[in-house]
Amino acid sequence: MADRSLEGMALPLEVRARLAELELELSEGDITQKGYEKKRSKLIGAYLPQPPRVDQALPPERRAPVTPSSASRYHRRRSSGSRDERYRSDVHTEAVQAALAKHKERKMAVPMPSKRRSLVVQTSMDAYTPPDTSSGSEDEGSVQGDSQGTPTSSQGSINMEHWISQAIHGSTTSTTSSSSTQSGGSGAAHRLADVMAQTHIENHSAPPDVTTYTSEHSIQVERPQGSTTSRTAPKYGNAELMETGDGVPVSSRVSAKIQQLVNTLKRPKRPPLREFFVDDFEELLEVQQPDPNQPKPEGAQMLAMRGEQLGVVTNWPPSLEAALQRWGTISPKAPCLTTMDTNGKPLYILTYGKLWTRSMKVAYNILHKLGTKQEPMVRPGDRVALVFPNNDPAASMVAFYGCLLAEVVPVPIEVPLTRKDAGSQQIGFLLGSCGVTVALTSDACHKGLPKSPTGEIPQFKGWPKLLWFVTESKHLSKPPRDWFPHIKDANNDTAYIEYKTCKDGSVLGVTVTRIALLTHCQALTQACGYTEAETIVNVLDFKKDVGLWHGILTSVMNMMHVISIPYSLMKVNPLSWIQKVCQYKAKVACVKSRDMHWALVAHRDQRDINLSSLRMLIVADGANPWSISSCDAFLNVFQSKGLRQEVICPCASSPEALTVAIRRPTDDSNQPPGRGVLSMHGLTYGVIRVDSEEKLSVLTVQDVGLVMPGAIMCSVKPDGVPQLCRTDEVGELCMCAVATGMSYYGLSGMTKNTFEVFPVTSSGAPVSEYPFVRTGLLGFVGPGGLVFVVGKMDGLMVVSGRRHNADDIVATALAVEPMKFVYRGRIAVFSVTVLHDERIVIVAEQRPDSTEEDSFQWMSRVLQAIDSIHQVGVYCLALVPANTLPKTPLGGIHLSETKQLFLEGSLHPCNVLMCPHTCVTNLPKPRQKQPEIGPASVMVGNLVSGKRIAQASGRDLGQIEDNDQARKFLFLSEVLQWRAQTTPDHVLYTLLNCRGTIANSLTCVQLHKRAEKIAVMLMERGHLQDGDHVALVYPPGIDLIAAFYGCLYAGCVPITVRPPHPQNIATTLPTVKMIVEVSRSACLMTTQLICKLLRSREAAAAVDVRAWPPILDTDDLPKKRPAQIYKPSNPDTLAYLDFSVSTTGMLAGVKMSHAATSAFCRSIKLQCELYPSREVAICLDPYCGLGFVLWCLCSVYSGHQSILIPPAELETNPALWLLAVSQYKVRDTFCSYSVMELCTKGLGSQTESLKARGLDLSRVRTCVVVAEERPRIALTQSFSKLFKDLGLHPRAVSTSFGCRVNLAICLQGPRLDPECSGRGQPCRRRAGLHLHEPHRLWKLAEKGTSGPDPTTVYVDMRALRHDRVRLVERGSPHSLPLMESGKILPGVRIIIANPETKGPLGDSHLGEIWVHSAHNASGYFTIYGDESLQSDHFNSRLSFGDTQTVWARTGYLGFLRRTELTDANGERHDALYVVGALDEAMELRGMRYHPIDIETSVIRAHKSVTECAVFTWTNLLVVVVELDGSEQEALDLVPLVTNVVLEEHYLVVGVVVVVDIGVIPINSRGEKQRMHLRDGFLADQLDPIYVAYNM
Repeated sequence: MADRSLEGMALPLEVRARLAELELELSEGDITQKGYEKKRSKLIGAYLPQPPRVDQALPPERRAPVTPSSASRYHRRRSSGSRDERYRSDVHTEAVQAALAKHKERKMAVPMPSKRRSLVVQTSMDAYTPPDTSSGSEDEGSVQGDSQGTPTSSQGSINMEHWISQAIHGSTTSTTSSSSTQSGGSGAAHRLADVMAQTHIENHSAPPDVTTYTSEHSIQVERPQGSTTSRTAPKYGNAELMETGDGVPVSSRVSAKIQQLVNTLKRPKRPPLREFFVDDFEELLEVQQPDPNQPKPEGAQMLAMRGEQLGVVTNWPPSLEAALQRWGTISPKAPCLTTMDTNGKPLYILTYGKLWTRSMKVAYNILHKLGTKQEPMVRPGDRVALVFPNNDPAASMVAFYGCLLAEVVPVPIEVPLTRKDAGSQQIGFLLGSCGVTVALTSDACHKGLPKSPTGEIPQFKGWPKLLWFVTESKHLSKPPRDWFPHIKDANNDTAYIEYKTCKDGSVLGVTVTRIALLTHCQALTQACGYTEAETIVNVLDFKKDVGLWHGILTSVMNMMHVISIPYSLMKVNPLSWIQKVCQYKAKVACVKSRDMHWALVAHRDQRDINLSSLRMLIVADGANPWSISSCDAFLNVFQSKGLRQEVICPCASSPEALTVAIRRPTDDSNQPPGRGVLSMHGLTYGVIRVDSEEKLSVLTVQDVGLVMPGAIMCSVKPDGVPQLCRTDEVGELCMCAVATGMSYYGLSGMTKNTFEVFPVTSSGAPVSEYPFVRTGLLGFVGPGGLVFVVGKMDGLMVVSGRRHNADDIVATALAVEPMKFVYRGRIAVFSVTVLHDERIVIVAEQRPDSTEEDSFQWMSRVLQAIDSIHQVGVYCLALVPANTLPKTPLGGIHLSETKQLFLEGSLHPCNVLMCPHTCVTNLPKPRQKQPEIGPASVMVGNLVSGKRIAQASGRDLGQIEDNDQARKFLFLSEVLQWRAQTTPDHVLYTLLNCRGTIANSLTCVQLHKRAEKIAVMLMERGHLQDGDHVALVYPPGIDLIAAFYGCLYAGCVPITVRPPHPQNIATTLPTVKMIVEVSRSACLMTTQLICKLLRSREAAAAVDVRAWPPILDTDDLPKKRPAQIYKPSNPDTLAYLDFSVSTTGMLAGVKMSHAATSAFCRSIKLQCELYPSREVAICLDPYCGLGFVLWCLCSVYSGHQSILIPPAELETNPALWLLAVSQYKVRDTFCSYSVMELCTKGLGSQTESLKARGLDLSRVRTCVVVAEERPRIALTQSFSKLFKDLGLHPRAVSTSFGCRVNLAICLQGPRLDPECSGRGQPCRRRAGLHLHEPHRLWKLAEKGTSGPDPTTVYVDMRALRHDRVRLVERGSPHSLPLMESGKILPGVRIIIANPETKGPLGDSHLGEIWVHSAHNASGYFTIYGDESLQSDHFNSRLSFGDTQTVWARTGYLGFLRRTELTDANGERHDALYVVGALDEAMELRGMRYHPIDIETSVIRAHKSVTECAVFTWTNLLVVVVELDGSEQEALDLVPLVTNVVLEEHYLVVGVVVVVDIGVIPINSRGEKQRMHLRDGFLADQLDPIYVAYNM
């Protein structure tokens, strides 16, 4: 780049040209930077003076934006370069480089995203076709730019390198997983310490994590062995040095990156949040307050500016058709239009004679040859589509004038290339709304349209049914001699409709009347000084805008000769238009800055160019502020080829106002054009300030000439009342003239807002009695009536109250770096609304040869540049593979389509950088915890507000009269012996295999005898004493039950352990080993098969097999009976140990006494009405919690038959459980969420075939999901809906709730009366009740029924975050459905307490659920014997109120709510709602979030997200999503996940991790193991597809 030292130098033109070529070679990669600098210094060495200091400061009184003299000091000649000159400005490039250099002191570390190898490979060179680097001439903000500011000196580039090396530390940039930076050690710990200091540590301590008791064992994910969907278990254990629960740093690459991110985010955010008081209940979004120091307009109110008088020339025709008739008859041989082929050779010359006769022929055929004589298809005034390719202007011109002569309205549109072309559907809607039924087209185009097999042209998506009519003369009938078109003077009928694409992608039709058409041609003729027979070269699209107005309409009025250059020729030969100017000595050329830029790139091959014939070079997109650099660079290079400065005439136009302003060609070459260097900061507030201080963020604008002849112009405030702006204020330009559009076809409301605007002065008086038209351009009228445009309304993005223009952002992005990384014309900038403000998104096409590091570096520098220059944050920067952005017909980017793809997650980027932390400044203020209120005031407060203390209980066990024989016995072992004597042949257990047939069964006596033999074996072979612990490692089945009772008979304490998975020993065996060791088992009982597995070679690789305790194989039992069966001395002694891995990855064992076990069984018997005559189907894992109790204990106590279905068998036969329920006519069944999900997903499409197989669920009274979590309402509802057709009563499905301290607190009892169960209706017959009381769900007050249905409430999620419950209506925003967790078991009391103060809470208040019951566990079984934890969890007392009762703390948050329903005994029913576990809840921004709520939102965000898990690390929210789709979709999820969490939860996501299906670990109960996932992530063991670190 010729840097600023060259600007003052008088370099010879050939030296300048050679420098430009050198720069081009450098940018194209033909020479190295070193070679470039060497050659460059050689060239300019002789001319190098000391660089003069350029003083750019203006005197303060010169506030006026532009005067020629002040502007001239900013007028610089700029060297050429091979980038899109529209977006290039050396001043801007230097500003950007300077801004970036500033950043290097800040050492901003942006962690690089991690990407899976396969994803990197796919973006390699081979995957690409070279893209069409051309760019569009569309006005859709499709940005065609390429700019490469190298640092201004070699020193600059060294600094840049230095900055980059500082910015991205060492090897953390590596994209492979091999590198691993050590961020452990004291440094990291200290860094974390200050982060951790800010995070609130929860008072409720989790149960002891026995998993970390010894360093040699790594915790393993407890994986189901089939109970869930067939996920493959993740291949990771824990990191060696990882602590589980408490976020201590880990030596791994991932955590180093996160640490880097945390440090980066600690930098103060600009702008700071305003302090304000938040009502504790509401999370108020920050409202952007106006900056008190923002610049305000100070000038006087502007005056409407009049253009010169439109002079009526005597020989101007009365209408355009009259002009055509005149030239067609007077000068039939005069050339009208010359078209070119792709070699640049003249293809065809249309003369005025031919144009006249052919147009007449078309007009005659349209009116008389379509339809019948009685019913013509097209009448005067009807709309007709013109569908002609860009390389056939002649046919299009003939058809256009044919329509004018026939008085039908042409609607010129693009050729639909495919049935799903970007934007083509919207064009179809326009045609439909215009009532178009006929499309005129050329022969070649007709042949090229897609055809159906029968040769018909199919209907395009969204298009009306069209008759395609070919307009070539050979296909048309000759009009009769006496037929002549009716040529009238121009009137107010519509002449044509021009289509316009809006910001949102919709297409509108702007109607132009015949008088406006004629007046516009006259105004252009006067402004441009057109004369007869001039030659004009047109590169623009002839179907609309400047190309149509000059090249088709005004040219005919003045009998000019148009040389039309098609887009296809420009792609092959960008210099073609310059060659045609030379060849035809053309006086005028119509181009866009793109065409000037292309010519600059290609001009070095040409020697004999002479542009001295040009008197006017119309720059159609002169309204784009960045076109100035193209104009300057073009002039700089071609001045030596005869181009004069005053020839360049930028113009501004819009579909609604037609030509808004155009610079007039002058003969005075001494007067430089007007330009202003404006402060970009001022412009964001809509204020014009000539920049004096900042120097970095400026916008140099050139004038687009004067107001059109016969027009009045003013600028009005962009929003609200159209009030006139002040002289130093930017507003929307409005125009009052005959020559403007009239309306949007068929849209009267929008027409009124745009075409019928009456601007008013500050006093409210209208400026004129005539309406003005909004041009859609933002600008101001400067001194001397010069019009300046600074942007488009369509490109406007209002972020936090400041206005930014998309084009300006593009220019800054392109000035960051030589175009090594992205394609010049392929960059799109738009805004999306997230959390009530607009957020800026930049999407660019990446070059295939740029590496991940390069692209990422470029992205982070773009962010910094935009931050420095525009003081605005970029929300998302995405790079997509070359050639993948949707294109407009002329090759530009289809902006609205790109935005649509981004929002629906179909953009498939290959690189994404999100910056929500820096951008989103309107989040609610973090919540400050209020000082706690004293106990007395809480009590009084509750009483005053009429709230009762939140407590509830199940039925009182003491008062229930039942003939329960088992109550006589204190111990289960005694109950079994009694049953073996009294009902020896009664079947207690039936085990089914995967085919649904009985694999095994046990009667009372069989179980008793088997247990006796096992007791003998334990005593004789195991040499065990009473009280010894025995680990039972069995698959779900009969053996497990027998072994359990065998232990009781021998006086041993059993511990049930899930056996290792044969296919996954490495992950599952260490968990077995750990439970065996932690439980201090003296011996291990199992089957022969598992015995072999435990001693196998695979097992030896996973654990130390020599350390197993003695292993007893129960397949070979002794034949004798024990001398006596052990009877415990005391009911409070230990019956068994229950070990379970919690969702937070903690392994906790609880002690169950004999008394608790018996009380538990009795409570379940009463709640579920279990008797020996009943059959219950159980599809649960029998290793812990309620699942174990139902599988092993309840049948022995209650005598009912349990039909056992191992959940693993559902893997091979998903219908097994439901078929068994149907076949055995079971009325009560229990399952887990995993089983329910498997049935819902696996049987969803099979309900009809199951019905045919006789599956009938109408007898089911209760189907209880056994869980230790908030009820999954969506799953239970979809299960109920799905199987409703098979007879399942919708109210039959309910849930239970248990936890470590009490294995079952709630369990829904049966709801339907036995006599009515077949019909599935509650029976009201015997009770003699009235049925007209709708608000009560009456139930029988007898033993036959237990209680009301579970209720669902909707709570406000925002209140929940503040630990409050606020009930809302279904469907209200932020509402969350919560289902009651089942009915409280008999003998259980519940109270809701504040987890911090331990005080009782009121009804409908959120707090910790505390429980008191005879079947509470008696404590944790740990090897530490941590007494304080023990007493806190199992023996807590309230701090006030009832301080005597001893409660166990569940560790779950929930609330009680008294409902309108009544229990069997007539009491009002208290419903318990579980919200979530305290140790899973995340404290973020001072509020409490439950992972499941965020996960539910994320799963809804995109169809490819199958599962999600969230956790926090330090103070960052990490979201892990499983992707069901191609890896290309992985990066689409990052913005969508970030958006949805921001919108619904007011949280900024720190890290988004995209993984394969099955990576999120799930335990046997179907619960996500989030902490295992976290540990796996931090230890870099997840093999993620993509990891994005949000800034």
